[in-house]
Formats: sequence, C-alpha cells, structure tokens
Amino acid sequence: MKLMVNGIPMDVESGVNALDLSGKISKELKKEALAARLNGRVISLVTPIEEEGVLEIVGFNDEDGRRTLRHTASHVLAQAVKHLRPEAKLAIGPAIENGFYYDFDVDEPFTPEFLAQVEKEMQKLIKLNERVERFELPRAEALELMKDEPYKVELINDLPEGETISFYRQGDFTDLCAGPHLPSTGKIKAVKLTSIAGAYWRGSEKNKMLQRIYGTAFTNREELDAYLARIEEAKKRDHRKLGRQLDLFDIREEGPGFPFFYPKGMVLRNQLEDYWREIHRKHGYEEIKTPIMLNRSLWERSGHWDHYQENMYTTKIDDVDFAIKPMNCPGGILVYERKKWSYRDLPIRSGELGLVHRHELSGALHGLMRVRCFTQDDAHIFMTPDQIRDEIKGVYQLIDEVYKVFGFEYHVELSTRPENSIGTDEMWELATDGLRGALDDLGVKYVVNEGDGAFYGPKIDFHLTDCLGRTWQCGTIQLDMNLPERFDLTYTGPDGQEHRPVMIHRVVFGSIERFIGILTEHFAGAFPLWLAPVQVRLMTITDRADEAAKAVQAKLEDAGIRTEIDLRNEKIGFKIREAQVQKIPYMLVLGDKEAENGVVAVRKRGEGDIGQMTPDELLAKLREEIRTKAR
Repeated sequence: MKLMVNGIPMDVESGVNALDLSGKISKELKKEALAARLNGRVISLVTPIEEEGVLEIVGFNDEDGRRTLRHTASHVLAQAVKHLRPEAKLAIGPAIENGFYYDFDVDEPFTPEFLAQVEKEMQKLIKLNERVERFELPRAEALELMKDEPYKVELINDLPEGETISFYRQGDFTDLCAGPHLPSTGKIKAVKLTSIAGAYWRGSEKNKMLQRIYGTAFTNREELDAYLARIEEAKKRDHRKLGRQLDLFDIREEGPGFPFFYPKGMVLRNQLEDYWREIHRKHGYEEIKTPIMLNRSLWERSGHWDHYQENMYTTKIDDVDFAIKPMNCPGGILVYERKKWSYRDLPIRSGELGLVHRHELSGALHGLMRVRCFTQDDAHIFMTPDQIRDEIKGVYQLIDEVYKVFGFEYHVELSTRPENSIGTDEMWELATDGLRGALDDLGVKYVVNEGDGAFYGPKIDFHLTDCLGRTWQCGTIQLDMNLPERFDLTYTGPDGQEHRPVMIHRVVFGSIERFIGILTEHFAGAFPLWLAPVQVRLMTITDRADEAAKAVQAKLEDAGIRTEIDLRNEKIGFKIREAQVQKIPYMLVLGDKEAENGVVAVRKRGEGDIGQMTPDELLAKLREEIRTKAR
C-alpha cells in the first residue's frame, strides 16, 4: 500500500498506524506527534490505516494536533470530576480555540476551591499515562452503557440509524465520543483550569443550566506559563476596563448593547473617521449617507425581511412597516439607482459610515466587541465584469495600507461557493477567478475555505493579529451577484445594450466601535500621538511658572495640538504619575528655570525625560510624529 507520509513516499502494510510511521521518519517526529490527517481526515495516531493516499503527522504547532490534545484533556477533566463528584452527570466536552471545556449537571454549583481540587486530580491522572482506547457498540448496548447519563442517552437517540456509535475509555472512565484522541494521557504535560460558567444544555434557554469548566492544556509548562501570562496581560488591557479608566466610552445598564462615547472617546473616534475619509478620498471613493430607517418593501426586495427579520428592529409609520437598517447595502443600491449609468462611468465607489442596529441576545453582548448598534465603514463598488480583478486589488491595497498604520499583521482567507448558493456557474467562476487572480497578482499568501462563501458570492476575509497574538476578523471583500439581480441594476455597455453590474461589499475597520475596542486592547490604552485624545499635558512645579505654561498651551492649541494643563498645588511627582495613568503621550514640566529660559522639560510616555526643548522645537517634533502616524 502506497502512502505519502509528511512528503515522503512509503510502501506500507495495511493496518499500520501513524505512530509507527512517525518513528520511521525521525525520533523527534514520534516524540512530538499528537494526531494525523489521512487524506484530509483527522485520525488518532494509533488508528489502523487501510487506505492509500496522503498522511500528515502533526504535533502541537498544528491546529489539529492542539485540538486532539485538548479534547483528550477534556476527558481527563470529566474523569477527575467524576472521581470527586460521582453524582455529576456528563454533557459535552469539546476542544475550543485556546483550550477546552466540559459541561456537567450538578446539584451544587462548582466553586473556585473545587476547581483547584479538580486540577490536582487531573494532574494525578495525567501522571498515570493511561491508555486511551476506542471501541464501538450497537445502539442498544450503547444505551445500556450510558443508562445513568441522561445527556449521553439523548445524544445517542439523536444519532441517525446506522451511524457508528463510538466510545473512548481511559482507566475507569468511559465517554461517548467521536474522537480522535491521544493514544495515552501522558502527552498532556501541562494543564490549567481557568474558569467556571453557566451554560444551557445545547445552547437553548429552554433547557437546564449546566456548570461549565473551562481549561487549557499544553505539551510543556513553559508554553502554558506564557499563555497564562498573555491572559493576565489581556485582562489588564480589557477595553471595557480601560474605557472607563480613561473616560473614553462605556455601556450603561440603561442601554445594554448601545455604547456611550464620552468627550475623549469622541476625539479618538473622530480621528479614526477623519483618517477613514482621508484614505478613501485618496483611493477614489465618494462619501454618501443613507437613512437609518426604510420601509418594509425595500427589505422584502433585498431579502432581509424574510431571512433576517428576527435581528431587525421594526416599527410602523402611517400604518406602513419600517425597519431600522441592520445593513447599509440596500440604501447604497438606491443611491446607484438614482440615475442611468454608462460603462464609461464605472467603477462607482461609494463609502458610508453607516449606523446600523441588530438585535443581539443579551448573553452575546461584550463591551464594544458585540453590540446592538454600530457604525459600519461600508463601501459599495459597482463595476463591469472585466473590472473585478483591478478593483479587488485596489481594495486589498487600501486595507493593507490601513492595517500597517496600526501595526497589525494579518492573514487572508478566500471563501468559495457554498452548496446553498444563487447565480450561474459562469458568474461564480468569473467572481472566484477575479478574487483569486487579484490575490495571485499581488503575490499574497492565502488559505482557501472551500464552500464557505456567502450564498450570493465568494469573499476575501482579513484576520488581523494584535500584540497578544489574538486574531480578529475585520476587513472583508465580498462579491455580490444577488442584489444587482434583485434590484434589476443595469448600466449601458459599449454595445448600447443594458448589462448587469457586479457589486462589491467591503469594510476595512468592520465596525468603528469594535475596531476602537480592538485598538484599545492592542495599545493598552496608550494610543499613538495622532490618535490620543489628549496629546500633551503641561504641569507646573510652582505657580510662578503658570503664565509661561499658559503661553505654551496657547501656542500648542493654536497649532491643533490637543493639550491639557495642570496648575494644581500638588507635588510634580504626583502630577506626572497621574498623567502616566492617563497614558498621555507627552508631559511637559515647567519650573522657575524653564519659565526663565523659555523652554519646557519634556517627558515622553514609555521613555521618560528626553530633555529640554523650546516650544517651537517641540511643536516641530509633534507635527512630524502626527504626520507620519508613528506608533
């Protein structure tokens, strides 16, 4: 039997497993191996291989390797809980991004003290390095085995007739599971339980509330410690905490999901929006504004009334149904409809900072990251089919330029036609080739997500990475063949006939609110000078320097520098510490000598004292830092 194993061709016997094959390649690979992919399907290292093809043996640096290890850790968690609370009923325990969880039905809620006991028990079980064995049972025997676990019985009964019912056993613990798992528990070298939460069975509020334990696992202690340090740093950077501390924004109980922006937060927001306008003018966009509320017939025409109504806020005006817009695109289409267009007019690029409202369940709300009203930095491009590739390249370059300003790395994913799609094969091929060709022309590396496009067209998604290594999906470029058809959009071609334009939906920030939340955490509230709500704070050592400080303040403010002045009768060390807590980029200190010599002592955030400067020298430095948008 022929296999390509990690790029190496091999002739192997049927029934061999990936663990044995890893040893034939290298001792290091066998040591690091956690799982394998056979022709794209994830399998256990000890699963007998009965088919030819491509085998990839993976370790912790691969997502499938990490998920296999953490799924096994979730079973160890359940085993430990069963040892300590035998009456607990098992629900589900999957691997998730950065860790795992398991849900339990218990009479008494779990406590932090109990969590510590469970973690200690898990460490004991891991040291035993128990073998993890897979076995299958017929439905009747499976139900008998799980008769004391009502949630497992429900899951078994939900399986279609004829589907394999598999279990995994380690020591005295057996669980219903599709797998795969590690061959034994010993490869879990470091585990940490992180929190307890409530979770409805199967995510439905109609079902019972269960107790969920979250945790994470690694193959060595150093990586776990580094991860926990990142978590602690993320807590310090939580935008909700910093928003209040820096007096930028907040969510009040009087308006859950509806953000309040305070004066300093509005400065930050306006700087972002001004930059958005500046770069869009540079790239050939015209700004529009569409109404926040439009009538039912428009939303029926766009398809939102039938497919998105549960997420829309509606009302009646003069006995006619209206909806507050959840998306800007139907309004953008009406702007296109206002006149007849020729192919010579295309492409038309219209940008809008449009406020939209969407109903979100209260449990899903999270600061600025998940809200009920937000401003999308939408743009819609109407073009001829032969303009697709160039327009996609233009949008890509705009998004790349923006992300580089903030210091974000990112990766790109191309999502193709899903099963439930509209439009002809020819249009899908044209659209997908346009996206793929643009990325190839630019030399961009990208991952293809087969079948993960929108029902109306393929798309490119941008996943940016912040300073803590977290990823955020922000920018997107979507080709739409649905709305131009629904709204019968046309342009006159060179042949004098009416043709259907191709439409691009795209965002850069995604949502202004969410992007501000991401920026707040990325910079830990220490925004670059050009974004900082307060750019300079002047502080006097003695009241004899007050007039000199006021003169410097006036000069800076006349030049457009956002300045505060602190003339309080407090020690200068106290004033400096307060400015540091507020993360102000530049702190200027004036005492008798500075006032007499016409200079200021300059302190820069993160650097400390950088010397004395005249107001003109300082102003030139600030202007250059703002002009270059230095970070």
